Amino acid sequence: MSDYTKIETKWQQRWEDDGIFEVDPDPSKPKFFMTVPYPYTNGALHIGHGRTYTVGDLIARYKRMKGYNVLFPMASHMTGTPILGMCERIKEGDSDAIEQYKRDLRLYLDSEEEVEEQIQEFTDPWTTAKFFADVIHKDFKRLGYGIDWRRKFTTGDDIYNKFVTWQYHKLMDEGYIRKGSHPLLYCPNCGNPVGEDDLLEGETAKIKEFTAIKFGFEDGYLVPATLRPETVFGVTNMWINPNATYVWAKVDGEKWVVSKAAAEKMKLQDKEIEIIETFPGSEIVGKDAKAVHDEHDIPILPADFVDPTNATGVVYSVPGHAPFDYVALKDLWENPSSLEEYGISAEDIRAVEPISMIEIEGYGELPAKDAVEKHGIESQKEAEHLEEVTQEVYKAEFYDGIMKDNCAQFSGRPIKEVKEDVIEWMKSNNRADVFYEPDQRPVVCKCGTDVQVAVLAGQWFLDYESPGWKKQARKALNEMCILPETFRNLFEATFDWLAQRPCARKRGIGTELPFDDEWIIEALSDSTIYMAFYTIVNIIKEEELDAEQLTVAFFDYVYLGEGDKEEVSEETGVPVELLDSMREEFLYWYPNDQRHTAPSHISNHLSFAIFHHVAVFPEKHWLQCISLNEHVIMEGARMSKSKGNVIPLVEIPKKYGADVFRIYAISAAEPGSLMDWREGDVPAVKNRLRQFMTIIERFGGAEPVEFENTEALTTPTRWLLSKVNSAAANCGEFIDNLKLRDYAIRVTSDMIRTVNEYLNRSEVPSEERDDVMAYVADIWVRLIAPLAPHAAEEIWEKMGHDDYISLASWPEADANLIDPGAEQAHEIVQRAIDDVEEIMKLLKDETPERVHVYVSPKWKFDALDSVEKADLPIVTGKIMGHLMSQEQFREHGSDVKNLVDRILKENGVWDYSDDAEQELAVFNDAEDYMSAALDLEVHVHDAADPGYDPKNKAKFALPGRPSLYLE
Repeated sequence: MSDYTKIETKWQQRWEDDGIFEVDPDPSKPKFFMTVPYPYTNGALHIGHGRTYTVGDLIARYKRMKGYNVLFPMASHMTGTPILGMCERIKEGDSDAIEQYKRDLRLYLDSEEEVEEQIQEFTDPWTTAKFFADVIHKDFKRLGYGIDWRRKFTTGDDIYNKFVTWQYHKLMDEGYIRKGSHPLLYCPNCGNPVGEDDLLEGETAKIKEFTAIKFGFEDGYLVPATLRPETVFGVTNMWINPNATYVWAKVDGEKWVVSKAAAEKMKLQDKEIEIIETFPGSEIVGKDAKAVHDEHDIPILPADFVDPTNATGVVYSVPGHAPFDYVALKDLWENPSSLEEYGISAEDIRAVEPISMIEIEGYGELPAKDAVEKHGIESQKEAEHLEEVTQEVYKAEFYDGIMKDNCAQFSGRPIKEVKEDVIEWMKSNNRADVFYEPDQRPVVCKCGTDVQVAVLAGQWFLDYESPGWKKQARKALNEMCILPETFRNLFEATFDWLAQRPCARKRGIGTELPFDDEWIIEALSDSTIYMAFYTIVNIIKEEELDAEQLTVAFFDYVYLGEGDKEEVSEETGVPVELLDSMREEFLYWYPNDQRHTAPSHISNHLSFAIFHHVAVFPEKHWLQCISLNEHVIMEGARMSKSKGNVIPLVEIPKKYGADVFRIYAISAAEPGSLMDWREGDVPAVKNRLRQFMTIIERFGGAEPVEFENTEALTTPTRWLLSKVNSAAANCGEFIDNLKLRDYAIRVTSDMIRTVNEYLNRSEVPSEERDDVMAYVADIWVRLIAPLAPHAAEEIWEKMGHDDYISLASWPEADANLIDPGAEQAHEIVQRAIDDVEEIMKLLKDETPERVHVYVSPKWKFDALDSVEKADLPIVTGKIMGHLMSQEQFREHGSDVKNLVDRILKENGVWDYSDDAEQELAVFNDAEDYMSAALDLEVHVHDAADPGYDPKNKAKFALPGRPSLYLE
């Protein structure tokens, strides 16, 4: 066990023993309620989760030091089907599932015997969930998270089920829950609708609606599916995959030809399906279907590119307006011999000509042909290029296209207005139906099954388009803080498309729908307002209330203040005093002041949370702020267990140390950017932590002194006092605005560099140095405490404190010690050192022994000051005339012209110290420091009277920018 590990476990145990993060209402303090999503307990968490939870803990720790009474609770999520599905796979002997869980178990168990024994228990979902809830609890403890664990629960607990039951009664009362038929993503194997949390792949999938169009064919219909039904008037042919399997099927009493895969899908889409005949696609190639609008013959042509698993497996061709179709038809024109086996002659295929049905400015009769030729596309193999051209044509036609005279009653109408009318016209003539598909592939359930779209009768939905609901949710969003603000547009976009969403399923773990016990509320719909449950669950558990006591009336009173408490007490058996205690606890902590998570939750959990809060609670209890951090990648690549580049959370404190991980996770990138974990960068972070501890241990033991009068102090000391107080002022603002990388860099790299530069200033008397370093140590250790709490606690104790730094006060900046002049003076010296180093690189074989530093004469300071006060335009004549009108500058003649040229080059007056004597004194004081830094003799000269200036360099000296000569 390393020294760091010993330090970390020591403080984790002390925090737990003393319960310093267990909090109750304290009216004497402002409260801050911080939450991060509870983890799903179906396996080990990884480094990506660690970033999110670390950000949440850092914010909670900072607020606690700022004097807030901070509640930071945690629970665990187990409802839904993922755990149940995995347990069933283990029970069935699925080797992949068993090996997956064995890998996770090996992270926590010492022997293969223990792993084998435990895996046998994982046929039970509750055992599985409890195992991972327990180990994740320990993982969080080892990373130093300051959580109030008295408030933990699982979403499978009876008491939580009662809370969700109450929530759904409120939603039903508001009219936000409906029952009916609606398309939804569905796992045929699980027999359930699926949401984002149920998916291995395709987590962002939504449902796409095709129009299935019935073209007359033999004694039934050939049924292609399209997203552009308004182009039905331009169909020249059908595409069929000759090598795929198709069926004649009776669909709701009609005979349809579709692919076999499509017929299976339609069984899920509320249709009566009977397979009559199965046959290869080649069997109908060369035959004709009948056009919908005028019954003319439409030939059926072969196309290997038709995917029988996509939509109906039949595609209609509109080569006049669809670039893909045009190129495919052109290939057949140029190679008609490929059609001979289907009895299609060269004359037959050449007779298939594109139909022009949309007029659009900028294109000829056939926009698809124009676009293909314009972009030089020669073959169907140029799929990516064809897709770009297709979108270009479709966009132009949608916004500017007009239906031509051959489009029946729709002639002359804009394309963008006509789609729904064309669909209704075809439906009225029994020529159109709907077909649903996921809008992306693959979409895979966690059980390993491809997800389809189903239309289930009697499905329960949350209707997010219910009157007034979206309006209230948008009001909440508009009044809410979103950090970073750039994510707000994703919320707005989600609110736009959010409509009906299934909220229950027939199987899984969770809460029974209170008004239909055949259904279980699904996992994303039972985790929207649970933050409120944290506020009272500790009392429910402590008082050992039975789940049956937690009635709708109980929650109505505790959360909403509704009902007569005496009657509620009589109904539930909960004493009035206890009801009041819980209501007071809720009122003290709510609303949730900050919710922190990842952007992937915007389209589901976070948006649902906003909607459900406005549905259930009064406005004063709506969410106040949502903050987000992006995901983690490894060595520039997406994390994947198959790639072996996933670091489990449990390994982090063992391999790196909790504080090292926390520093890396916060300093590597701002929350709004991806964090790239690079193993090669970890030693540098460890070194920063070591340097911090070494410096503070050296100087932190003394009692910090107060600095009221700084006039007698050296410039470097005034600079350091200014820097550390500027840090104290800025770091809180950084955290408040989620600029966490700026905060982490400031309290690690920047402070270490600043302090080391100060300690190298030999002109500072040792007593003055020790006093100021004790002062700095007291501030610095508190600034870093939210980031590296274990190291900070250890140093705090060594500094002689007998309390916890986690409960200490955040350092307040002393504005009287912030000295921009001192900071600028140091920066001028540092910039001069950097400039010398750059010059030395250019000298190559020459090795100078000394550097002469020429500090600008006073008249140039006065000149810049005069120009700045005059607020002149950056024009040579204006500035030159202004300066030469003053006698004190005229005497410097051509040197004034050189100064004006520099002002123009810099596009104005640059930052400079406004005191020539002070700048000269700063460089004189810094001679030894510069000499040590550069390993050269350093000689400082007043450019007004340089004494030694063999190369006439003094005349180039400017305020804040001394001239340099190396020899």
